[in-house]
Amino acid sequence: MSGSEYSILAVLTVRNEAAFLIDWLAHHRKSGFTDFLVFSNDCEDGTDAMLDRLQAMGWLTHVENEGPHPKGVQWSALKAADAHPLKARADWVLFLDIDEYVNIHVGDRTVGSLLAELPDATAIPMTWRLFGNDGIRAYDDRPVTEQFMRAAPVVMGWPWRAAMFKTLFLNDGSYGKLGVHRPRQPDRARMGAQRWYDGSGRPMPPDYHTGRIFSHYGRDNYRLVQLNHYALGAMESYVLKCDRGRANREASAFDLSYWVERNFSAEEDRSIAAMAPRSDPLRSELRADPELGRLHEAAVAWRHARFNALMREEAWRSLYGRLLMTSPSRVLTEDEHRFLTSHATATRPGNARETEPDGRDY
Repeated sequence: MSGSEYSILAVLTVRNEAAFLIDWLAHHRKSGFTDFLVFSNDCEDGTDAMLDRLQAMGWLTHVENEGPHPKGVQWSALKAADAHPLKARADWVLFLDIDEYVNIHVGDRTVGSLLAELPDATAIPMTWRLFGNDGIRAYDDRPVTEQFMRAAPVVMGWPWRAAMFKTLFLNDGSYGKLGVHRPRQPDRARMGAQRWYDGSGRPMPPDYHTGRIFSHYGRDNYRLVQLNHYALGAMESYVLKCDRGRANREASAFDLSYWVERNFSAEEDRSIAAMAPRSDPLRSELRADPELGRLHEAAVAWRHARFNALMREEAWRSLYGRLLMTSPSRVLTEDEHRFLTSHATATRPGNARETEPDGRDY
């Protein structure tokens, strides 16, 4: 079976992110994903209504994931996705967030071309490339891929979170559960047949088959594929992201430390623009639908109104003021990152694993 003949499923969870849906969907559809399973919860901006419309148009499958979520929104969505028929039918699966864009550098830039480049792969962890804010204050209704073009260096030693990944994996029963960053619950009897490759096409050691959630940092992990991570966006969008809250119950709140660890603008990276000639026509087609277009415009208006409402509260004004005062994050020198990683190695961060919120491992 050639790469283009696979069923490739993207799983997504969203809340109050309707304004980004069309751009994200158009990009990933043209990147070769054949199916989309999208979970929404507690939406105030019409995200759920947009997803219903997109489902009626045949573009995706929408599941309302209303609470309570004792282990967190993402974990309840992952559990539901594991039991969904779309997941059972998929050949390959990738769990994504709305601020993550798959950016493939080989062939026609589709998942099919990536799989053809690594024909014996059973999993391809796509390492984040962090795209900084670049001093952009106001939210603008344009694709983030067109606005944010400065990123962390290709080779970066710290923070280790810059080397976290999301894993495209073969859905052949080797893993029993989906995870946020990687498939979980490995069938130990099948691990000998696993072939994991990083984003530069290098074989990954066996410890990745059963654990670990970030690539080897201090390397170029992007020769074949990278995952553009627009974690911050415009300053106005970051305030709304903090207002929305984290999808993972156990994760710390969004704050200035989250911003500083991701606000790198050291290098220009326009590589994803090569997808625009294919994704732009689909984005225009989707926005031309009267109902979908109306819902999109309403979502954009909601974002502006919500930001203005938050600015009437001191805590949110203070956060926005700190963002204005904070410069792009400095890339650490080799001596600095070696100092930090030497101490981190002593506490075994290389064995960081993805566990459920109650602490259970794979």
